[in-house]
Amino acid sequence: MSVTIARPHSLRGEIVSPGDKSVSHRAVIFNALSKTNTAQITNFSPGADCSSTQQIMQYLGVEITRKPGGRLAGDTLTVKGVGLEGLTEPTDILDAGNSGTTTRLMAGILAGQNFLSVLTGDQSLKTRPMGRVVNPLTTMGAEISARANNTLAPLVFHGGSLQGINYNMPVASAQLKSCLLLAGLRADGITNLSQPAESRDHTERMLSAMGANLKKEGLDLILQPSELETIDVEVPGDISSAAFWMIAAACHPDAELLIRNVGVNPTRSGIITALHMMKARLELMDEREVAGEPVADVLVRTSDLQGIELSGETVPLLIDEIPVIAVAAAVANGETVIKDAQELRVKESDRIESSISWLRKAGINAEGTTDGMIIAGNEKINGGSFQSYDDHRLAMSLGIAGLISEQPITIADPDVAAISYPGFWGTIKELGGLVA
Repeated sequence: MSVTIARPHSLRGEIVSPGDKSVSHRAVIFNALSKTNTAQITNFSPGADCSSTQQIMQYLGVEITRKPGGRLAGDTLTVKGVGLEGLTEPTDILDAGNSGTTTRLMAGILAGQNFLSVLTGDQSLKTRPMGRVVNPLTTMGAEISARANNTLAPLVFHGGSLQGINYNMPVASAQLKSCLLLAGLRADGITNLSQPAESRDHTERMLSAMGANLKKEGLDLILQPSELETIDVEVPGDISSAAFWMIAAACHPDAELLIRNVGVNPTRSGIITALHMMKARLELMDEREVAGEPVADVLVRTSDLQGIELSGETVPLLIDEIPVIAVAAAVANGETVIKDAQELRVKESDRIESSISWLRKAGINAEGTTDGMIIAGNEKINGGSFQSYDDHRLAMSLGIAGLISEQPITIADPDVAAISYPGFWGTIKELGGLVA
């Protein structure tokens, strides 16, 4: 199967971004681990990754019901908490699908349980590095077996008692941080994590709202074992999904898009910083706070983008958006240099190699580096047929390239977008860009 995208004459309208993946994962996991009360999660992400998390919690004995939402609202989940000690031994292997977030967060939960469990995923997930969570969990006392010298899924958790840890994190990773904080909730003693730089802080915000004894001192996180209380969560729109429309509007010659209900958490809003650096005509409107998370409507108009350099502490705040930033860089005035993004090489695909591959095929002067890419800019994106690399963010980035290219772009295996954004192609159709 394939889809073909062609640039519409204009790109105007309003879009509602689907529920945030990161917040959705955490809302269902943390409420499930809370004391036995019931919580409602509204605007839950429709993506397959978050459904994997929901299903695993159900296999572990958590009672969850799901009510479908409408076109402009995500599903509503009702979760009955079982407490930190209330999970039950699964009767089968736990399957995280394509979700690295599910795998790494669940590792922090399963490591300290008093039962056996096995956690696996699809072929792509089985190539992604898990040693970064296995090693510190083992130091905490967990007994874990895994492929390739304990670095690749499937992961086997043999159960055991955990001890708090003082740990210098080798990378700024919200998944690693969240894994160890989840393990620390029921460990003996204090867990102290030192981060090399800021990363997404949804875990800290939500755990604190649920009553966890968690302190932040600079880049250090200090957690004492804590019980959690259930809370209702209204999930904001996913900024990583909204980023596609921001780039489309900024790059199209006649565009004005309003993206509503976007979560603009400062540890996630690197895409807004990058677009402002590129001189995009972007405004935040009706800024507000919903369930402890900053939210705004984002208005983006046709812009004369400039090439930039992205590096250092900015990169972890937009790591998932770099594939679509590459689309903007291709047509921007001047060179764009991206550094310190080696994490892209261990995503669903090697996103540096995949991005450079399609950019060159589309006639763009681009080269990959060990930790990023250099894109010359001042180019027109040529049409043609492209693969999706079995990577949802690459497939959708190519869709945005189709919206701004003067020639149609055909994308093979577009259904992979459903990993995070099942409605993506439908939205392109509503905007007039879907040909077939």
